[in-house]
Amino acid sequence: MLVGIMGGTFDPIHTGHLIAAERARVEAGLDEVWIMPANTPPHKPNAPKATSQQRWEMVCLAAEGNPFFRPIDIEIGKGGVSYSIETIELLTSQYPDYTFFYIIGADMVQYLPQWHRIDDIVRQIQFIGLARPGYVLDVDLLAESIRNRVHIVPMPQVEISSTAIRALRQKQDPVRYLVPDKVRQFMEVNHLYES
Repeated sequence: MLVGIMGGTFDPIHTGHLIAAERARVEAGLDEVWIMPANTPPHKPNAPKATSQQRWEMVCLAAEGNPFFRPIDIEIGKGGVSYSIETIELLTSQYPDYTFFYIIGADMVQYLPQWHRIDDIVRQIQFIGLARPGYVLDVDLLAESIRNRVHIVPMPQVEISSTAIRALRQKQDPVRYLVPDKVRQFMEVNHLYES
C-alpha cells in the first residue's frame, strides 16, 4: 500500500489542501492520502487559533466523500510538539508493509536538510514535492541521500491560505468555496476565527 501523508496545522483545512492531496495521489499513484493535523507544529511560533479537537473535526469533515482520503489523529492523540521523525517511527512500526510518502510543497523541499533528524527520516520514507507553475526547484542542490528520496509532481496554482481564510472570517467576509461547505458550517456554528 502506497500512502501519502499530508501533515499540517490545518487551521483551517481548505480547498487548496484537498487539491494538493488529490494531485499528489493521482500523480504519484498513491492508494490513499492520510491527512494528519499536527498537535503543536515545531516551526510555527504562534499556537493554532482553533483547538486541536476543532481542527481534527474540520479535517474529518473535509475528507468526507473521498474514499482515498483518511483522517489520522496520531499527532493530536500523542500531544506535545509534533516532530515528523516521531510520527514516521510510529507509522512504520504500526504499518510495516506500507510505503509512506510525505507530501510537501516544492518550496519546502529546499528546507529538508534542516528537518529534525532528516537522515533518519529519508531512510524510512520518501517525499512528494508539489511544484506550482513557475516555481523553479533545483533538487540537485540537495544531498544525494535526500535528493534520491524526493519525487516532484505538478500542482496547479492555488492561491488559498489558512491565514487568508482566518482574516476573512475576522472581517465577517464569506469563505464559501475556499473551504469545503461542511467546514464552513462548522466554523460558523463554532464562531471560529471571528473577532
